[in-house]
Amino acid sequence: MAGGCFWGVEEYMSRIEGVVDTEVGYANGHKNNPTYEEVCTGETGHVETTYIKYDERVISLEDLLNRFWRIIDPTLLNRQGGDIGTQYRTGIYYVDRSDLPIINKTLEDQKSKYDKKIVTEIMPLSVFYSAEEYHQDYLKKTPNGYCHIDMSK
Repeated sequence: MAGGCFWGVEEYMSRIEGVVDTEVGYANGHKNNPTYEEVCTGETGHVETTYIKYDERVISLEDLLNRFWRIIDPTLLNRQGGDIGTQYRTGIYYVDRSDLPIINKTLEDQKSKYDKKIVTEIMPLSVFYSAEEYHQDYLKKTPNGYCHIDMSK
């Protein structure tokens, strides 16, 4: 899932019961193993993403996606909060095609909540590169670090 800066998405998701692991990284770009600095140029095509592993016996994909939709503005193209650039676009990148009907259902449920078009990408995860170690669990390591997400949602 991509919702702007990956620090906040990771922290928010990691607090949800049933989420067993999160990892931040760079998804669906065209450069092999990019660095943060390269992704920030906007020229690698990658998006800052949080890879989420969850226990389906505790939380459903639909519930997890509905929580994701709460923390983003899906009508903003290439930005969330103060973060601007193609690497901050919103997206849901799936690894199992059988999840697509659930993903699309949650998308349809969102459309009535907005007057503008939803621009959140929904596509297969083609590639994922783990971000540098200092980005992993960043807001746990730096509790007062930058975050555009309201954790109370």
